[in-house]
Amino acid sequence: MTTSVNALDLAGELVRLDTRGGGERVAADLLADRLEDAGLVVAVHETRPGRANLVAHHGDATPVTLTGHLDTVPADETVWSFDPLAGDVVDGRLRGRGASDMKAGVAAAVVAAAEHVRGGGTGVQVVLTFGEETGCEGAREIPADALRPSGTLLVAEPTNNRVVLGHKGVLWLVLHATGIPAHGSRPDLGHNALVDLARAAVRIHEHDAWPTSPTHGATTANVGMMRAGVQPNVVPDRAALTVDLRLVPGDTADAAEATVVDLAGVDVETERLVELPLIDTDPGRVARAVELLGGGEPRYATYFTDASVLAGALGGADTIVCGPGEPDQCHVTDEWAPADLVDPAAEAYRRVLAEYT
Repeated sequence: MTTSVNALDLAGELVRLDTRGGGERVAADLLADRLEDAGLVVAVHETRPGRANLVAHHGDATPVTLTGHLDTVPADETVWSFDPLAGDVVDGRLRGRGASDMKAGVAAAVVAAAEHVRGGGTGVQVVLTFGEETGCEGAREIPADALRPSGTLLVAEPTNNRVVLGHKGVLWLVLHATGIPAHGSRPDLGHNALVDLARAAVRIHEHDAWPTSPTHGATTANVGMMRAGVQPNVVPDRAALTVDLRLVPGDTADAAEATVVDLAGVDVETERLVELPLIDTDPGRVARAVELLGGGEPRYATYFTDASVLAGALGGADTIVCGPGEPDQCHVTDEWAPADLVDPAAEAYRRVLAEYT
């Protein structure tokens, strides 16, 4: 039988598991053991080899769902000053890839749910996913009948334990351009699709007239990827440019796409890779939960979360994002999380569970 563990220790265990861009099953299995030992009913859904979601619940109804993702972005050991899988605490910092984004939060959520049930509580659901970093892939693959409806969705993404009541939507858009191939020594005989999209990339990058929201800020566009060419001595006749758009209330995917196409200035075909709705929770509906989590003026995040998928799948759950990670540490070299925020996050989650369940 697995014994109880504090959230910080569990976070270190999770960081030491390599789930960089895949392999989340090992983390799901570790956490399944912890939750089953506490008395929750657990199901692990491995929908792709080595990649798995975990759904656990206790009680006939689940008014609160705690969620987090098990994957992290990659980490290149050659540019880190310590092992990306360190999972240790140095100078008050939990170190390693995923420490802030978001294994500290996952650990806090799991410990909170486990201790809530051990203490006689009920009415909780835990949903842990794979592939959030690449567009909420795991959340979209959870079987519909695996989830129980919830009125409140608590997302343990990094916020320094401050309450966030919304985040932007996302549209990952690919622009495809075509040209005319020619020998590299005679570019005048061809039409360079790469150059067309390079100019488009600059125009999109420099555009500063996106819609704005008083809560969520401005829509943003990041020119993130370009693919073109077969070898240096051939004029590229095909090119693709990928743009990451983060949308605010009042903006739409259709409107943002139209702006990008207009900025491109050349004929392009578009492809939507990922499209996820924004989150905008009514503060009045979650006032008590906000108080239990520490209060303060609600904030709004620039990143997206699995709430874009799960809130609707749970029946329209009110979403609160609150977790112990440091937001500015997401995806950076030498990532760390504030060690002194992890166990307090678990305690805050337990207060919410005790009140709502």
